[in-house]
Amino acid sequence: MTEQLQKRFSDQIAFLLEMDKMKNVYRRSYVLHEDRHENDAEHAWHLAMLALILHEYANEPVDLQKVLATVLIHDVVEIDAGDTYAYDDAGNQTKAEREQKAADRLFRILPPDQGTYYRKLWEEFEAGSTPEARFAASLDRIQPLMLNYYKNGLSWKEHGTRRSQVEERMQAVAVGSDRLGELAAEIIQRAAQEGLLKDE
Repeated sequence: MTEQLQKRFSDQIAFLLEMDKMKNVYRRSYVLHEDRHENDAEHAWHLAMLALILHEYANEPVDLQKVLATVLIHDVVEIDAGDTYAYDDAGNQTKAEREQKAADRLFRILPPDQGTYYRKLWEEFEAGSTPEARFAASLDRIQPLMLNYYKNGLSWKEHGTRRSQVEERMQAVAVGSDRLGELAAEIIQRAAQEGLLKDE
């Protein structure tokens, strides 16, 4: 192996080892079958499963491999930036700046061609600029909604989350998938009826 190829391989391994830190970034959603919060690695894996099973419901034709890469890479910046709760107004004011700084560091660990490609996927996800990014964003919104509902609204109750907040956030689901948008509306309606979400 040439010195150049050895460096490429070493950089790839360094990035993969850095990704292990996603297992220690905890989200507000709970896993369904234990009393603990979900971590970013579990969230990314679950989104990949949703993509594999539900990609036929994307509003536009999508490249499944690109969707999978997008959902696996979309939260790596939280290794440095931390998870920002969707309904944390103060945290969301600094989120973009924190995540850009994290992207600068993390994607530079990779060889330049891969670092550029995966950063571009992350930027497309953030901007919703491709069919794959829009569908990935739909999955990213519907997955915690499902977990929160099937965990009896535990995270919503802990944070005093209101129905109007969830409805506003879930509007983005239909951008990537009308069918998942319908599911989001159905879940919100049931959650409100069952007292899992406060009306106001």
